[in-house]
Amino acid sequence: MALSAIPLPDGDLAFDPTWLDAGPADALFAALSAGIAWQVHRIRMFGREVDSPRRSCWIGDPGASYRYSGTRFEPHPWPTVLLTLRVRLRAELGVDFNSVLANLYRDGGDRMGWHSDDEPELGPRPCIASVSLGATRRFLLKRRDGGGRLTLELPHGSLLLMRGDTQRRYRHALARTTRPVGPRINLTFRRIAIGG
Repeated sequence: MALSAIPLPDGDLAFDPTWLDAGPADALFAALSAGIAWQVHRIRMFGREVDSPRRSCWIGDPGASYRYSGTRFEPHPWPTVLLTLRVRLRAELGVDFNSVLANLYRDGGDRMGWHSDDEPELGPRPCIASVSLGATRRFLLKRRDGGGRLTLELPHGSLLLMRGDTQRRYRHALARTTRPVGPRINLTFRRIAIGG
């Protein structure tokens, strides 16, 4: 199946639930689980610093540093398995991603709160390619102006593409769940302005 547009007023979403076949997705999940330098990042919430409710690793080209929640992250070098994915995304999407945020959600208690990927170094209309591996989790979007909501299930091997005004018009989240759920890795490929 190829990327299919998902109707989103004032946004631009496309989705392929089976972008990676099961075998390659399984192999990638295993390689990243064992091979990434997972860290607990400190983030600023409600005026104080707390541990982020997931494990993360910022990966990218030299100079592709990223400022998020008051902290500047310098990129770790690209693992070979992610370089392969980067090449495929560039060929299929025509975007030369120079960085990726890898997030590890160990169970249903790990989450990502409401936010937009709208940091200045991403530019005014960023293209973000989100690859999901492992357990299926529920991805939520809501309009910043209080309008509609959208819920997507992101299965193992899926690709979600967010472009255009999506980050300007919407916030998104990965909610906590009390149901038993296994680990999940999410890779959000981005293009960071370097040297700006």
